[in-house]
Order: sequence, then structure tokens, then C-alpha cells
Amino acid sequence: MKLRWQFGIIAGIFLAIFCLYPQFKMLYLRGEAWNGHYAYNDIDEVAYASYVRALIDGRPRKNDPYTGRDDSPETPQPESLFSIQFAAPFTIAIPARLLGVGTPWAMIVAGAAAGFLAALAAFWLIAGLTGSSWYGMAGSIAIFAGGALAAGEGAILEILFDGFSYPYFPGFRRYIPALAMAAVFVFFGLIWKLLDDGEGREADSSSASHTSWKTYIICGFIVISFAYTVFSYFYVWTTAAAWFGCLFMIWLIERPEGWRREVKLLAFLGAAFAVVLAPYAYLLSNRSDTMEHVQLLVRTHAPDLFRFPEYIGFAVLLILIVGLATRRIEMKQRSTLFILSLALVPFIVFNQQILTGRSLQPIHYQVFIGNYLAGLALVLSIGLVFRGFLTQNGVWARTVCTGFAVLAVVWGFVECHYTVRVLDDANIERDLSLPVARRLEELAANDADPHRTTVLAFDMIGSDDLPSVAPHNVLWARHQHVFAGLSWEESKERYYQYLYYSNIDHDRLDWLLKNDFVSKIALFGWGRHTDRLSFDAKPLTYGEIGEEVRRYADYRENFDRERASHPLLSYVVVNNDADTDLAAVDQWYERDAGEVVGKFTIYRVHLR
Repeated sequence: MKLRWQFGIIAGIFLAIFCLYPQFKMLYLRGEAWNGHYAYNDIDEVAYASYVRALIDGRPRKNDPYTGRDDSPETPQPESLFSIQFAAPFTIAIPARLLGVGTPWAMIVAGAAAGFLAALAAFWLIAGLTGSSWYGMAGSIAIFAGGALAAGEGAILEILFDGFSYPYFPGFRRYIPALAMAAVFVFFGLIWKLLDDGEGREADSSSASHTSWKTYIICGFIVISFAYTVFSYFYVWTTAAAWFGCLFMIWLIERPEGWRREVKLLAFLGAAFAVVLAPYAYLLSNRSDTMEHVQLLVRTHAPDLFRFPEYIGFAVLLILIVGLATRRIEMKQRSTLFILSLALVPFIVFNQQILTGRSLQPIHYQVFIGNYLAGLALVLSIGLVFRGFLTQNGVWARTVCTGFAVLAVVWGFVECHYTVRVLDDANIERDLSLPVARRLEELAANDADPHRTTVLAFDMIGSDDLPSVAPHNVLWARHQHVFAGLSWEESKERYYQYLYYSNIDHDRLDWLLKNDFVSKIALFGWGRHTDRLSFDAKPLTYGEIGEEVRRYADYRENFDRERASHPLLSYVVVNNDADTDLAAVDQWYERDAGEVVGKFTIYRVHLR
């Protein structure tokens, strides 16, 4: 069957529109007052954007935009989540730097491009396996529009239950995991192309020489796509590796026609993947200590059998059984075995700890890749069972596929409507604070080392977002600990200092640690405020809170000029609507008259 790529392009355009929906919503809310910021759909995006900004500025791979500490022979830095997963951000930063594009527009374009490419890759695979470009279009839209639904999350929780509409299109949270998502679907498609072509080679030995070169080229692109996922996002590449291992074992067990040659090819690819993983392992061995507080590795052998992608995987197995029983498909068909391998992967990634004894935030498999892989298996299994109908019943088949596509598009907009509004207020505040970041960027021209120039921004949203636009570092932001520039203790001390300048006493901190998730994360890490990320989540005890409050009380009591100068503040930014008390800042720093920018004031400060 000759693919009709226009249908893949249609699927890609719809997914790009979904990815741009938060931006359209911001433009609608801000109107002519829009300052030009990108709309985020997850609060973690500011850290990823800040890293891209640092790369656009020409800073090294191992950089920390929140502290200004960069890797150099004099000050070597450990690896962070960002420096290890560098492929996707460099994909954005290099063209942005060459074209002179700022971070906001780079993030906007990257999100839309990743969605378009992922949908196009999914179309290629689905249409190629089922023989229908119409179904490939509909299935591609359905997989990604239904990503949150396949994870058991998103709008459905609010529509049917008393739940919370979150997250928005989880696989397309800008470049991580969005660009890795596009790469892994290319990976799936290339391996199917390799195996599907194998069937044709068996029947046509006269084309062996030509096919051999074609095979080498396909294998090369397979390795490249796998390597891209490895150096882009942990959960995507480990899922891809689990699937590849499952596929290899199924081929060994079932032995379809031509299996020996294909097993050799798969073994060759496996060896190439091991070579790719060698430098990755080296980078991981040089990781910073703060990664342990962020990643929440848990030692457990407990099974995990009640995740939504596993339910979908079980449904796919039932569909394959029905297809075999009705003789619509055959067990040794390559397409059947390929889909079977996809259906088994959710059970593997959620239960690998039974053998390894290690679990690493399985929720990320549920919302960022396992759900999409399960959705792919479901779409392919239905398409395979009804392949005869799709390829031989022209008008009826096209009508059914069109209806399927329309339903998927409608659901995609439903997801957008319910889940994007969760962050409307935050995005408005970020856009309102963008002129402050741009003014600081202008002032950086007069700073000897702007990356080491520290800003105290009392607005928590603005502080977190500032390094994505301005070159300065910040005293404290709620995502600073995900980088490697600070040890865990230094990160906590910076939060203490932020609290001190905010005139928050130990009694107030006691209340915050009992009621505010930001304070819990800042002082105890991500694993103590929710059980969403870890098998082993434990709520804070009153004893732990009391001890932390005592430490902070001691810090406040002994605060001196030495502490005030580490780090040395150069700018203070306040929200004029917040009536910020600057008494603690004024005790140690002299302020100038200030410069009003929108609803904010920027003060230059000098240590007394």
C-alpha cells in the first residue's frame, strides 16, 4: 500500500493545534496586553526553559541557570538531570541561537513541532501496519488526544467524578518528553519497517543486495532514534528498551518465517544500544547528590498491577485472542507479534521492580509514555483485526475512520478546555512579570558577570520563571534544587535566606510546613508532600517539622553580614500590589530609588 502522507499531515496539524492551545488561551486572556511570554502547561516547564536559555546564551552543557554556576576547569560541576538529558534542549537551543530567537518563542515552536512530528510518526506506523492511511490518521490523533485518558487522568476525572482535571496532554509538556515522544514513535516505526520488509525479502531473493543496503540504513536510523531518546528522557528510553527486549524474546519463541535473519539483526541492534548506553552510564555515575532528593529511588519488590495502561494492555491481549479465535489474524504474523510485544510492555515497566528491587517514580511511566504505548497497541490491534474492512470497504471504511477521527479531535479539545484552565492565572502572572525579566536582561549588559549576578524576587512565580528570559541567577526558586549547582544543604540555606528576607518567622514556617507543599519540597524533597511519585512516600511527622523549625529559628537568630553576602544580592524585585516589607533587606543592603516596570519595582542594592 502506498501511504497517503496528506492524512499524516492532517493528524500532525491537529496535534500541533492541541499543543498550541495553552498559547491560544493566553492570547485570548491577555489580548493586546500580551507581553510575548509562552504559556506553560506544567509548572516544571520553567526549569526546562531556563536550561534552554542558558544554552542559547552559549553556556556549557553542565550549567545551572538558577545559581549561575557553570562547569569550567576551575569550578567543575557534577551532572544534573538536564546535562545528562541534553539532546532535546540542544535541538531547540542551537537553531534558536543561530536565528536569534528568544526562549519564549523557542518553547512555543518546539511544542508545536514535537506534536506534529509525533503524530506524523504514529500515522506512518499505523497506516503501514494496517494498510489504511485513513485509519492511520484517525489512530494517530486518538493516541495522543487520549493520552491523559489512557493514563486514567485528565478531564475525565472532573467530568465523571469529583476529581481534578490534570495533567494537560502529559506527553507534550514542551520538549521533555515531547521531542523524545516523537523520536520513540520513529523508533517503533523504523523497527516495524525493518521487520515488515523482512517478509518481502523472503519472497524476493533477487532484491537481496538492494535490500541489504536498505537494511543497514534503517538500522542506522534506529540506533540514532534510540540514542536520541536515551539522551532526552529516562522514562521514554527505558520503555523503548523494555519493548525491544520483549520483541526480541517473542521473535525467539514464536519464530516467524525468516526469524533467524531478523533475530540476528535485532541482536546487532541490541549491541549497538549497549554502546549508546555506555556514555550515558558514565554521565550518570557523575551525577550530583541533589538528584537523589529529586528522583526518589525506592527499594521494593512489590508488584504494581493496577495502572490504567496495564488495563489497556490486558484489553489488547483479549482483542488478539478474539482475532486468533475468529481466524482474522495468525499468531506467527509479524504484525500480530509486534502488537503483542507492545501490549506486554506496560506490565514490564510497572513491575520490573519485582526482579530489580528498584522503583523510580512509576507515575512517570503512567502519564508520559506507558499510556501512549498502550494506546498505540490498542489502535493497532483493532486495526489489525479489521484490516480487511479497512482496506476493502472503501466508502464505509473511510466514513468509519472519519467518525473516529472526529471523536478523537473533539475529545482533544475537551481535554484542552478542562486541563489548560488550571494554570490560567499562573500564566497571566508570568506574562505580567515578563517585562521585568526583559529589563533585567537589558541591565545585564552593564554587569561584569550577569550569570553570577543574583536577584531576589519575592514573587514566587516570577522568581521561578526569571532565568528563562534573563541571564541572572536568583536567590531562591522552587525549581533550583533540580539543578546541580547547589548541594542539598546549600539549597535549604538559600530557602532559609528567602524566608528571612520575607520576614517569615519560625512560627510561620511551622504553619507552612503543615499546609504548603512548596515549603515541604524546599526543605524535605519531592517525596514528602504526596504519595503520587513514590511507593515509599511518608508524610512529614511533627517531630521532623519541629526540628526543621528549630534550625530555621537558629538561622534567623544568627543571621549576619557574612550570611547576607552569600550570595551577594544585586537586584531586588517586588510586586507593588503585594505590600512587601523590605525591613530585613534594608538591614543589610542599601537600595536605590527603584525602577517601576509594570506592576513591579526593580531595586539595585549594595551590601552595607
